[in-house]
Parts: sequence; structure tokens; C-alpha cells
Amino acid sequence: MRRDRLAVLGGFLLAAALPGSAFATNGYFTVGLDAESKGEAGVGVSSGDGPEAAALNPALGVKAGNSVGGGLGFFSPNRDVTTSGGSAPPGYDIANGKFISGDDLFLIPYLGANYQLDGETAVSLLLYANGGMNTHYGVSPYTKSGGPVGVDLEQVFITPNLARKVGYGITLGAAPVFAVQRFAAQGLQPFARQSSDPLSLTNNSYDYSYGIGVKLGATWDPAEKLTLGVAYQTTTWMTNFDNYRGLFAGGGNFDVPPQITAGLTVRPLATLDLSLEYQRIFYGSVKSIANAGNYQTPLGSAEGPGFGWNDVNVFRIGVQWKVQENLVLRTGFSHATNFTTGGNALFNILAPATPQNHFSVGAGYDISPNWNISVAYVHAFSSTLNGWNQNDPTQTIKLRMDQNEGTIGATYRF
Repeated sequence: MRRDRLAVLGGFLLAAALPGSAFATNGYFTVGLDAESKGEAGVGVSSGDGPEAAALNPALGVKAGNSVGGGLGFFSPNRDVTTSGGSAPPGYDIANGKFISGDDLFLIPYLGANYQLDGETAVSLLLYANGGMNTHYGVSPYTKSGGPVGVDLEQVFITPNLARKVGYGITLGAAPVFAVQRFAAQGLQPFARQSSDPLSLTNNSYDYSYGIGVKLGATWDPAEKLTLGVAYQTTTWMTNFDNYRGLFAGGGNFDVPPQITAGLTVRPLATLDLSLEYQRIFYGSVKSIANAGNYQTPLGSAEGPGFGWNDVNVFRIGVQWKVQENLVLRTGFSHATNFTTGGNALFNILAPATPQNHFSVGAGYDISPNWNISVAYVHAFSSTLNGWNQNDPTQTIKLRMDQNEGTIGATYRF
């Protein structure tokens, strides 16, 4: 009964916060969280505008002031898989041809509120989404006929946040991270013979998972024109997807991997901010994501095969220019290292997270002393991963994806 109630609560939160489950992504982490950070290709550990800044670095709550904000993103990924060749016995080759994933438009909202208790302390409550592991092939790439096949991962995070100035230009922030995620897979019957629990592998509708982690952050202003920032988020330890314990390593485990971000913002002019960032996402710490696709080990077992994802390093540069008193322009670029190798291409047909380079533009406009409207556009350049079928190395697999995302947000300051 308790699990059913949690499923209802999780479903409500996901429906409210996450109508889609794909984003402009590095791996499957979104590029920025609000229109302001997305306008600078995800920059936000040492600077930010609006309450959602505290979601990227909890220490920034002190700089957000009294504010409430929210927004909506419109995300469109273009994903396809091309396979050719092969000489294995029947049952080991997969279908040849070009397969295009549907479901190419998603709406992604975010919400946040920040309140300044005094000149040195602020509290926030933030709700935001993450994900990007979503595919839907009308015809299955894994079989000579049939379909559909795909996966759908949806995540939402709720973070109550505390930030406080501690002196010497240093501000600290901390936030527990409460997470709900749901997952569904369909069309994976060809992997049944390699699963430790074929009845808990595929076509079991949505299953829910719940967890908690911690996010910590700090900023330091050593000079008027310079801010340094760092943020660390622990693993978000999640309950298992019981309906898919025959798919994910560890009996359905799918924890959210930790990450660390460090950066700086310099202000060479009173109207110009230049930000540089480095982020490392530790995909390698979660077995269901990191384990290589060695299908000699059963799917779902303690050391079962996964997507073979590496830790990813992300480098960002963002620029914000105050053109007029009430108008700000933004732009940014980010580059991420490759998420996996060609030897893991077979399973990554389900999650072809190939984009490495993102370019963004954005703007913010104060329509009144209290209200600000911001917009952003992010483009992930087309990128491919060339690999092979692990059951038949003579069969090639090419994964490709590009992405477009537009976001609009509003902030009210009081």
C-alpha cells in the first residue's frame, strides 16, 4: 500500500514537472536549468540570475534576493541509428537499415522561490527536471521485423536550500536533494536470453524510484570584479526499479551519479561578465550506467552489462552583456568529452547521447522594476558514434543525434 501511495505521489510530481524526458544534454544531464543559465550554455556555478541559480550552486541563493520564478523549455532531439553488414548466425545479427526515433518534442518546466532572511542568509525551494535517456523507434533496430522499441527515463528533483555569508567574501550553501524518477522499456525481448530475470526486463509499464542526496556549494569574491564558485552533488541514492531488475545491473539499481563543478566569473567592464567552468560527471560510479556491454554476464546481475558510459568532462564559456539598463544579452559554448566507445554501441541504441558541442544565445529584459522575462536557445551540433554489434563485430552501428532547445522564463522580485 505504501509503495502504491508513493507511486501516486511520484506520478503527480512527474506530471507536474516533467511532461517530457529529454533535454539538451551532456550524457543525460541537462545543459543549464533555467533560461538564464541555458543562455550561457549551462554556466551557473559562479554567477546566476533568479531563484533557480541556487539549483546549480546552493551558495548563490544569497545573491538571488527575494524572487519567484519559473519557465518552460521546448526541446527537440533528432536521433537515428544506421546498421549494416554482419555475418553471424541467426539470432545474433540485428536488423540492417536506418532507424529514426520519434517523440521529438518535449515540454520541460522549472520552478523556484528564494527568500532573503537577512543580509547574510537566504532560503530557497526549487523544483527542476533532468533526463535525456528517451527513445522510441517505430520499427525495432534489434529485430528483423517488429517494434516499437525504446526507453523512457523521467526524473524530478526537489531541493530546499540554505545559503549564508560567512565572511571574507565567502558564501556557503547546502541543500538536501529529494528525487523521484520513473522508467519504462519496451521491445527488448531479443535480450531475454541474456537476462537474469526475463519477466522483469521489458514491457512492464512505468516503475517508480525514490531517493535522496546532498548538494553543497561555495562562492568567494576575492575582488570586486571576480567571483569563484564550486558545487558538488553526491550520488543520489535511489530505490531499485523492481519491474526492471532483469535489465539494470544490481537488480534494477539506477542511482543518479555525483558531479562536481568549478568556475569563475570576471567582470572586465561594469556591463560585461565572462564566465569559465569545468564540470565532471561521474557516470562511472553507477554500475547500471558504467558497466561495459559484456553480454557473457546476465543483464540485471550484480556486475551485469550496462551502457558503458565513462565519466564525462564538460568545459564551458559564457558571456553576459548588459546592453541597456533593462536589457541583457547572453551567449555561450560548451564541449563535453565522449561518453562511451564504439564497443558499447549495441545497447546505446536505446540512449544515443552523442552530442559533445553546444552553442547558445539568450536575452533577459526587465519589463518593469519587478518583472524580468528571459529567453534562450541551445543547439547541440550533430555528432556520431561509430561502433559495432558486440555479438557480431562485422556488423557496424552508427548512432547520431543533434538537438535544439528553446526556453522562456519569468522572474518576479519583491
